[in-house]
Amino acid sequence: MIDPTPIEPSPSTYNDTFTTGVPTRWVGPLRMSGAAFNGVEEVDVPLATYETPLWPSVGRGAKISRLLTSGMTATVHDERMTRSVLLTATDAGAAQIAADTVLGRFDELAAVVTQGSRYAQLIEIHPEIVGNLLFLRFAFLTGDASGHNMATAASDTLLSTILSWNIGLSYGSISGNFCTDKKATAVNGILGRGKKVTAEILIPHDIVATNLHTTAAKVAQLVVTKNYVGSNLAGAIRSANAHFANMLLAFYLATGQDAANIVEGSQGFVWAEDRAEGLYFAVTLPHLIVGTVGNGKHLPYIEQAMARMGIEQNGEPGAASRRLASLIAGSVLAGELSLLAAQTNPGELMEAHVAYERPQAQA
Repeated sequence: MIDPTPIEPSPSTYNDTFTTGVPTRWVGPLRMSGAAFNGVEEVDVPLATYETPLWPSVGRGAKISRLLTSGMTATVHDERMTRSVLLTATDAGAAQIAADTVLGRFDELAAVVTQGSRYAQLIEIHPEIVGNLLFLRFAFLTGDASGHNMATAASDTLLSTILSWNIGLSYGSISGNFCTDKKATAVNGILGRGKKVTAEILIPHDIVATNLHTTAAKVAQLVVTKNYVGSNLAGAIRSANAHFANMLLAFYLATGQDAANIVEGSQGFVWAEDRAEGLYFAVTLPHLIVGTVGNGKHLPYIEQAMARMGIEQNGEPGAASRRLASLIAGSVLAGELSLLAAQTNPGELMEAHVAYERPQAQA
């Protein structure tokens, strides 16, 4: 017979805090340009990983950037954090009337958010109805924070306000999974969540041949056949890349980010063209969820890493996190370029892993 008495955790279960060491190395510098930088800058980036070949791989891409006058250019297209709440109505008609009411009183709801937070700003409400269920996807600006908690707190306030209107709605959940957080979905790419960033570079043909040991035509062809056709065969959701997750996780761990956000962060696109001037190569990360303030950023080694990358909290809200996002995109480009170039040559990928990992395993 099973004893129904609940098992109480020992006092130490949630109180013992320790540090798990992950090998970390500064890589670069990346030569970067774009709105997040003062002209053209060279910036080292920290990568924490057990996959040690990642360091020289990103380093090779970083070297390519330094051979070019402007290096890589990063563009932040959009930024927001979202939370979707779930409410219930008696039927679909009542849900539609309630949704129209909510949209019609947007300014009132935006004012409620501003009054309750120094940084959160409501910028969009997107309703979806399924039967008698009403999902409201709120989008906020959250300054330099990634904004998970800020968006949830603001959504709590909005939910209470909407329910107080007595428009035929009942509470369902503070999170209705239409946000979407740490899950591979399409909605984040379509409606936006986090920062949408593109990093791009144009590499002359001679540099492609000398430093990447390939051609622009081969890289452009592999981007289509591997990243787009192969990913489509696999059933990828709004994603066509070789290994965005490698660079993202390494950067996230080294800078105090919520590492679980690589789930949606690694959904992104590579594009390459064989141009007369050389290889055009770009990575676009549609939902990069990162911040420079908040939980995890107070640790001394995280503060030191941010300072070394020139990330300071003394400018306009959001400027620091846009610089961070731009550097992450540059790191992703460097690693993606290096790996795809290697994969155009038979045996090169495995030779690199053996060269960098076998001696460490035998040490």
